Amino acid sequence: MRAWEVTEPGPIASGPMRLVERPLPEPGPGQVRVRVSACGVCRTDLHVAEGDLPPHRRPVVPGHEVVGTVEAVGEGCRSLGVGDRVGVAWLASTCGTCAYCLRGAENLCPDARFTGWDLDGGYAEALVAGEDYLYRLPDGIDDVAAAPLLCAGIIGYRALRLASLPPGGRLGLYGFGGSAHLVAQLAVAEGATVHVLTRGEGDRRLALELGAASAGGAYDSPPEPLDSAILFAPVGDLVPVALAALDRGGTLAVAGIHLSDIPPLRYQEHLFGERTLRSVTANTREDGRALLAAARRAKLRATVEPYPLDAADRALADLSDGRFRGAAVLVTG
Repeated sequence: MRAWEVTEPGPIASGPMRLVERPLPEPGPGQVRVRVSACGVCRTDLHVAEGDLPPHRRPVVPGHEVVGTVEAVGEGCRSLGVGDRVGVAWLASTCGTCAYCLRGAENLCPDARFTGWDLDGGYAEALVAGEDYLYRLPDGIDDVAAAPLLCAGIIGYRALRLASLPPGGRLGLYGFGGSAHLVAQLAVAEGATVHVLTRGEGDRRLALELGAASAGGAYDSPPEPLDSAILFAPVGDLVPVALAALDRGGTLAVAGIHLSDIPPLRYQEHLFGERTLRSVTANTREDGRALLAAARRAKLRATVEPYPLDAADRALADLSDGRFRGAAVLVTG
């Protein structure tokens, strides 16, 4: 099978990934092999390729927004069979016994493993994954449109909940890529007023098309104080900007797995008035199930830019340079 490997991370322009031929992986106990039909291109994949997140194994196949069909089943599998349509997401396994897992916070498990970082992911024609960490995908959404839901959607959903947006509240979204353009639709469907602040003119147009009340530059002030904000851009300089835009009692949730350094904060300007700054770490499987249910209710529509599997390196370069709106998706076959 064809697969992209990251062996020596580096700037995406330097070609840190290579397309290789590999044998088909065989599922072990509790695993299935999934024939990949589509895989979303996430900024986390770019961080792995460039070394901001050093790969936990080398070589590693990136990709964790995977849609495909079960084609082989390992010993002990109970709930999935050959032919089932499934999604493979970022969270690949947890220990199930630590204090975090036992209290429903499996996203914080110290022994958690992640698709496309610890385990080979979906920039390939097939992969193996644990049966218990897969999602059955709803009917009525095609493979390419479903792929971004499996990380951009799930992480965005968790970030929206952790941002503590009140009913009918005012939400600011900093950055407007694969995750934010889905969150905007969810928030609008729930009655929120959404203000988007992002660098790309095309992204600002898309935000308005999707129901945002305003769309300005990343460092601009929104037209009104915000009850909640989510930072999707991996730019630490925007943390004080977003905090300053919050109303009293507001919350800023930082949704990325990687962030450049945050400059010094001034207490009176950025935190006083019971403003909250919090991070968002991975996701639970319950987040994934809740997102898929919310996507059905809100008739969530992903804006996608398809690329052939052979062009995964170009898709990541285009992501780095902001050359498309919404989310890129690799299409296999």
